[in-house]
Order: sequence, then C-alpha cells, then structure tokens
Amino acid sequence: MPSSPAPRRRRCERCLRPVSHCLCEHISVIENQTCVLILQHPDEARHPLNTARLAVQGLRYADLLVGETFPELGDFLAPFDSVFLLFPDQGDGVAPASVRSPQLTPCKPDEARLLVVPDGTWRKARQIISNNPLLQSLPRLALSAAQPSQYKVRKAREPGALATIEAIAGALAVLEPQQDFQPLLKPFHVLVDQQIQAMGPQVYERNHAGKEVS
Repeated sequence: MPSSPAPRRRRCERCLRPVSHCLCEHISVIENQTCVLILQHPDEARHPLNTARLAVQGLRYADLLVGETFPELGDFLAPFDSVFLLFPDQGDGVAPASVRSPQLTPCKPDEARLLVVPDGTWRKARQIISNNPLLQSLPRLALSAAQPSQYKVRKAREPGALATIEAIAGALAVLEPQQDFQPLLKPFHVLVDQQIQAMGPQVYERNHAGKEVS
C-alpha cells in the first residue's frame, strides 16, 4: 500500500518561511527616503532563500513586481524625479555610475527618487534588463567592492556578488548616510544561520564554506 505524502509545513503568511523558522520578529521597518522597486524574476520568486521579500518588508517605501517583462513600468517610474538602476556593467557596454557620485545627494522633501533593483541570478537579472528597454536607458549605480557577502548558503560565479537585500542596504546606506540600514539585514542573517543549522556543519563545510556566494 503506497504511503501518503508527508504533510506540508505551515508557513508564515508574512515572511513565507515555515512557522517554526518565522523571521517576522527580526523584521523592523526603516523609514527610507529613496523608494525601492524590485523586479523579481519568477524563478527567484519560487526560491525558498530569496531575500527580496525581506527587503520589501523591512522598508517603508518598497514594492516588488514579479515577471520577466513589465509593461506597466513606464507608469510606475513616471512620478519620480530621479530613477536609478542598481546593476553593474556586465560587459553590455553600459558603464555604471558610482553610488558615491556627488550628484546623488540625499533626497530633498520635494524630490522623489527611485532605486530599481532586478532580482535573480546574474543571467536572469540581465534577462530582465534586456526584456525591458526602459531599464537600459536608466543611469546605473554599482556598489564598490567592500565586505564579502554573508549569503553563505547560495553560490555565485561572479566575484563580489551580494544577496539582493545586501545590495539594497549598501546602496541606501550611501544614498542616505544619515539613516542606519543595518537593521534591514537582521532577518537575512537569521535566515542564513537557520539554513546552516538545518543542513548541518558537515554538509555546509563540504558544499559552501570558503566559496563565493550570492
């Protein structure tokens, strides 16, 4: 007689993690001045360890759209005075600006600024940019090399790769130096620790320790 499938674990409706590993108590909302729009590839939306939704929950002004093409993007960007794409030059001939550029001063009360963030693997993120020509026309921001990523449970081929939430926190910290964005990363760090504990030290050391992550 075939065995019945194991019951699915209940998930938190907010953070979507299993109830036993809920991250909500570690999420605090930060009053960001620069609005954030995350364009998430559907494959990333299904990944249990994606960090974009944690970024949205931790910022007062942030939205997340899932898809490969975004026909409504022009209407979404129209109200903003300044729009920037958080993505480095990846050999496509578009040179990134530096987040330390003097022209990127903190938002004024009468100025609306938007940071657009493609979310997915490097290949999927480039695909989003390619599929949406409006993104190709935006000035780019790129984070300079700093501390290595703490996303120890996902691998990446690109050197210096960051988790989406790390990249957003890093960019906002430069754009809004008066604000502390470290609390945005707290649920991310807990998520990583939970995953390392779940896989066990031997599996983690064999598959992840000492390797590039994103």
